[in-house]
Amino acid sequence: MGFRFAGSRPAALGSAAVLIFALAAGTAVAQDAAKSTAAPAAAATTDQPAAAAPAAEAATKPGDATAGQAKAAACGACHGMDGNSTDPQYPKLAGQSEQYIVHQLQNFKSGRRQNPIMLGMATPLSEQDMHDIGAYFASKTALPGVADQALVEHGQQLFREGDVKRGIPACMACHSIDGRGNPGAMYPQLESQHAQYVQATLKAWHDGTSWGTDAHSQIMPAIAQKLSTDDIAALASYVEGLHPATAEDLQKPAAATP
Repeated sequence: MGFRFAGSRPAALGSAAVLIFALAAGTAVAQDAAKSTAAPAAAATTDQPAAAAPAAEAATKPGDATAGQAKAAACGACHGMDGNSTDPQYPKLAGQSEQYIVHQLQNFKSGRRQNPIMLGMATPLSEQDMHDIGAYFASKTALPGVADQALVEHGQQLFREGDVKRGIPACMACHSIDGRGNPGAMYPQLESQHAQYVQATLKAWHDGTSWGTDAHSQIMPAIAQKLSTDDIAALASYVEGLHPATAEDLQKPAAATP
């Protein structure tokens, strides 16, 4: 795990990222009984089994990152074409797990998570579209962010240890020590996320915003309500500084990489 303080942001930036059959059953015509001594053919009735109608939509397959690249083009204006947004009010999606992205798009589409812009973007998407878009962003790498060194100690303590006295669990218990998250449990990646976005999201949860009624959606509001304004600022800054260790990090003195 690496860590980057303010003033060491790399020059590379992300560019400007975000889709019954009805069958008509024919009726059989009865044979002319007067022209045949055989038993009349049975006419089609409503009791006969109808031909099996195809599924409304083909079963959803795992996301296809190649297909997702084209589908994610509309996301680029806010999230960056490679998922690295250049505007810190919009979250980075690069490296985020496919499952988490799909779940949030479902929340936007259903209205469980309220956001007028994302409602419009998610509404026309099929389940397969969501998986393809998620797979595309999951295949990208989040660019390292920076942290305010003055806030790192406080943020690190909360992220790694929590605060037992106040009932605040360590963030790394769900999001891992390096902020990479847990895709299987659908806990999102946090590393390198914009501090401004993290701070705004934690504050919204603190103030009562919820992204749904399912168990996952209820975890963070309950925790955020126990955080102070200073806690939120420190955690947001610490999260932005988290990133996988690089050759540059490995050359730094140990004391400079908490």
